[in-house]
Amino acid sequence: METPLEKALATLVLTFHKYSGREGNKFTLSKRELKELVKNELALGEKMKAGGINQLMETLDKNKDEEIDFKEYTGFLSALCMTYNDFFQQDAK
Repeated sequence: METPLEKALATLVLTFHKYSGREGNKFTLSKRELKELVKNELALGEKMKAGGINQLMETLDKNKDEEIDFKEYTGFLSALCMTYNDFFQQDAK
């Protein structure tokens, strides 16, 4: 039986692959695919404007190939986790 953490990890991987490869390389996210993922899978996506997606893409795309690979995606998830953790720590005070 999967543990909650294993389920969460599987969800993170499956979510990436749900959006990757809709256009171009099936193992990367284009700007359009990243926008769809953020819009559909994160509450903040509804509030993010086009400029925000452009900035996010620029920040995540470490190798500047105009695509987000899985390693770059996990960096994004790590930053989100740290932000959520900081929020919950502040809320607990």
